[in-house]
Amino acid sequence: MTLSRRHLLSLPLVGVIPRAWARDDWAAVERAARGQTVHFNAWAGSDRINAYLQWAGGELMRRHGVRLEHVKITDTAEVVRRVRTERQAGRVREGSVDAVWINGENFLAMKREGLLFGPFAEALRNHRWVDTEGKPTTRLDFSEPVEGMEAPWGMAQLTFFGDRRRVPSPPRSLEELSAFIVRHPGRFTYPRPPSFHGTTFLKQVLMESLADRRVLERPMEPESFAEVTAPLWAWLDVHHRHLWRGGRQFPANDAALRQMLGDGELWIALTFNPNAAANHIAQGLLPDTVVSWQHRRGTIGNTHFIAIPFNARAKEGAQVMINFLLSPRAQGRKADIRHWGDPTVLALDRLSPSDRAHFSAADAPGVVLEPAPAWPEPHASWVEPIEREWTRRYGV
Repeated sequence: MTLSRRHLLSLPLVGVIPRAWARDDWAAVERAARGQTVHFNAWAGSDRINAYLQWAGGELMRRHGVRLEHVKITDTAEVVRRVRTERQAGRVREGSVDAVWINGENFLAMKREGLLFGPFAEALRNHRWVDTEGKPTTRLDFSEPVEGMEAPWGMAQLTFFGDRRRVPSPPRSLEELSAFIVRHPGRFTYPRPPSFHGTTFLKQVLMESLADRRVLERPMEPESFAEVTAPLWAWLDVHHRHLWRGGRQFPANDAALRQMLGDGELWIALTFNPNAAANHIAQGLLPDTVVSWQHRRGTIGNTHFIAIPFNARAKEGAQVMINFLLSPRAQGRKADIRHWGDPTVLALDRLSPSDRAHFSAADAPGVVLEPAPAWPEPHASWVEPIEREWTRRYGV
């Protein structure tokens, strides 16, 4: 069973949400967790991420007696389907998934179908360090309030990058990007929607073009769609012919953009990981003259999370694992380019000097030196209509 964004947004919350541990019960959680094995279903497409989880597993066993089993997956939607199938089969206590790396549509599906354990996140000891004010997307996922049903793990934000030898003054606004595109035809493009990065770029253009972007926080109303999105199509109409290959072709994804930038075919590329360029430089895929930046007023950002299914066998072990992954030590190592390079969810200014020291790694070439505010994404109901209209106008 596959649910569209439209169907997900119309579903009511169903099912019984199991009781999570209260904050005062944390010592009991740790005692119950000892000896448990946590089957953590997480994407396995990166050797650096896999190595980080192997390190975390060693720390969990040494500190808490919890064994971390990294169940390597390629698509989180497969995990959602598995948990859904287990509930249909009556497996309400003996699930195969103890924790899952998740966000977006997959979280929305699990929350609205009653497939999650919780609320638990805000009872974790280390959740108090999460920057919920400076990073509001730690409490909002795919336009849905998180409400403690998943714990924030890392940050993502639309980021641009290019070689400073070709782009000595990076454009840090939509207006400056417009001037760059017209001045250097063929040196910029974006992935073809509905590729995530391509659609994200469209949403960024729309948000920067609106006098009041708060209209995008509300569900899309068909009768006002044309009027609200008119600035997006006007901007694209002006710049379409100046894109790579005259807008007659679009790259498939952000990986293709990175390759084209490395080959000199493009001068500016985009990503949703602020440390992506720094990671590529560290791996020798890009020269160390590449720099990263964000539009100074802000760019679209979101948070990725860890959730616990309603029928997890090792609920206590999963909470102890997630609590450790939220610790300054684990978050600092994750943020370090040498290990992973995934931005932290913590508020560093609230940490003690000793905890802040975990984030003291020197800035690596390619990192964003002037971070901009992260804008919450538009309500999810805008996505499909924007993609359909883009295809109608520019699809080839």
